[in-house]
Amino acid sequence: MAAAAEKNTNCLVIKVGGSLTEEIPPLFALLASSGRDILIVPGGGLFADVVRQSGAEGTQAHWMAISAMEQTAWLWVAAGASPVEGVCDPVRGVAVLLPYRTMRDEDPLPHSWDVTSDSIAAWVAYKRDAPLLILKSVDGIMSEGILCKVVPESVEAGITSTDVVDSAFFPVIRASGIKWAIINGRRPERIRSYLKGKMPPGTYSNPHL
Repeated sequence: MAAAAEKNTNCLVIKVGGSLTEEIPPLFALLASSGRDILIVPGGGLFADVVRQSGAEGTQAHWMAISAMEQTAWLWVAAGASPVEGVCDPVRGVAVLLPYRTMRDEDPLPHSWDVTSDSIAAWVAYKRDAPLLILKSVDGIMSEGILCKVVPESVEAGITSTDVVDSAFFPVIRASGIKWAIINGRRPERIRSYLKGKMPPGTYSNPHL
């Protein structure tokens, strides 16, 4: 993996899962109220589902799915977020990445369904040298029905898998060394707590790996 760009802001990168598309307006209001500089990486949501249903694979599906992310990004713009196209563009307040152009220009990840907006968000955080918060419709990574506060070493090392993030996520994370967390995006009190520097229920990167 190429060297990351020098950190140009202290922003937080937040990947918002496509399952939370209907929550975009209240999520935007919550994030904006934090006063932090935040770059949203949107999931593809219903737009990506159409790509999956089409049966497309490989390179064609890859760019179609990234186009789906860009369509979701415009829903964030409609809610009030500022659109940015460059992965390292300055961010003030809540901004959302329009990912298609920068992904076409840099093309950093494999073209397969192993790569989703999870891995793209990890790559964006790496490029910005920024921490990554992933908002999903689940509490985090589970093991035998119990929420893992710290990601299991077997998952981080790729020995076992999880259906919470895509299979390319942990290889990108291992190569980048960024800090990350997964929390439930349907629990606004947890998001507020995280934005205040606390550790609400969720799964967090293992500081010992």
